[in-house]
Amino acid sequence: MKFYRLFILLIVIITCARANAQSGYASVKLPVLGKNDTIRVAGTNVDGEMIPWIPLHEVVIYANRIFKSPAERTAYNRLRYNVMKVMPYALYAKRRYEQLEKDIALTTEKKQQKALVKQCDKEIKEMFNREIKELTITQGQILTKLIDREVGRTTFDIVKETKGGFTAFLYQSVARVVGHNLKSTYNPQEERDIESIIISSGFYQ
Repeated sequence: MKFYRLFILLIVIITCARANAQSGYASVKLPVLGKNDTIRVAGTNVDGEMIPWIPLHEVVIYANRIFKSPAERTAYNRLRYNVMKVMPYALYAKRRYEQLEKDIALTTEKKQQKALVKQCDKEIKEMFNREIKELTITQGQILTKLIDREVGRTTFDIVKETKGGFTAFLYQSVARVVGHNLKSTYNPQEERDIESIIISSGFYQ
């Protein structure tokens, strides 16, 4: 009997809530639609009037940079050219490494995991032989930093995780001979010009 009374009480509460909601919705003033108003958007009840709205992408406004001298402007333009040159490679490394991690996570077979790593290594080497080997020393140094920025690991750490510590040591030794450091990390506070170039260049749009 008590359960029956509780059930009746719940029905009354739900009915009243629906009635209040419908009456509240009916009191809201809806905007007048035109013949071209065919796109559904979100709306917010503001003092009894339904205001339509849509989310917009953030718009960042940058001030024109003032250089102290023509030499400073030239140096900045050279840096911008180098960053624009190597940033696509860093983004490729990020996407390829993320895909490798996903593929490895989907299999528990060591043989298959090694095959996935080998395939990734082959693709990276092909890109190196085709394009990256033409980079200057400065561009290579920037690239190693940007890989750390995008992947969250240094180039040395990536090679160590995928090929082993000994191979990473050999790669690092060769890189040091030609002026590179695979252990280079990225600090946005120290690389403010590079960070500004990346953000203002629309790579993530």
